Amino acid sequence: MIQVLSASTTGFHKMPMYNFKELFAARTHCMIFQAQASPCTEESHGWIGGKAPMFFDDKTETVNRNGIKHYFYLSLVHPFRPERMISVFIPEEYDEYLENNIYPNCSIQVFDHPISKESTSEIYTHPGLIKHSIIGGDLMGDKDSAEQSFLIKLGGTPGLIQDENYYFTGLAEDGFDFLFQVDEDGYPDTLLDGKFSYPFSFGAMYVFAQIISDREFSSPVAGFWQYS
Repeated sequence: MIQVLSASTTGFHKMPMYNFKELFAARTHCMIFQAQASPCTEESHGWIGGKAPMFFDDKTETVNRNGIKHYFYLSLVHPFRPERMISVFIPEEYDEYLENNIYPNCSIQVFDHPISKESTSEIYTHPGLIKHSIIGGDLMGDKDSAEQSFLIKLGGTPGLIQDENYYFTGLAEDGFDFLFQVDEDGYPDTLLDGKFSYPFSFGAMYVFAQIISDREFSSPVAGFWQYS
């Protein structure tokens, strides 16, 4: 049986809709999240590393699409629908997502799903990532974020390592816009097991979604990932 958290127990308060416009229409602001080496609490916004949400316990065929085995990477509580989460899974084999790193051929999996507690199963656990809670969610000016270290930046404009148009071509054609990025420069020293390499080679991964109104986004996908 899947244990599901209610919106009232997440500790995550729904953001006002005017913030949605600042984040995804005007893109003058963004939300910044950090990783912290502490257990998840009602004030946490999700977690990185550790076990996947229980929601995926019986969904191995969906996660391991086309027979490609994936590790759980992170789950972030939806900022405007606190009864839902966005979870990211990366292929077990580095060469798989190195060769397939740009939409529509990006092999990283992104799911929008009902909020769920962490599973007791380790079927998707990444051996190199030590579970950390995701905290923060501070609203700040997009330009100010360029001087800020972070694990996740949601909304505003992406902070790119390689500013090349071809990363965006397929996404723009299919109506996808920047949703959030995960930046390995924002990993605390305690997140990565020293015997393992950074999953994105000390780079960043970018998630996109379709902004379907001035108050909602849908269909999040992995857009691309980059490193220097």
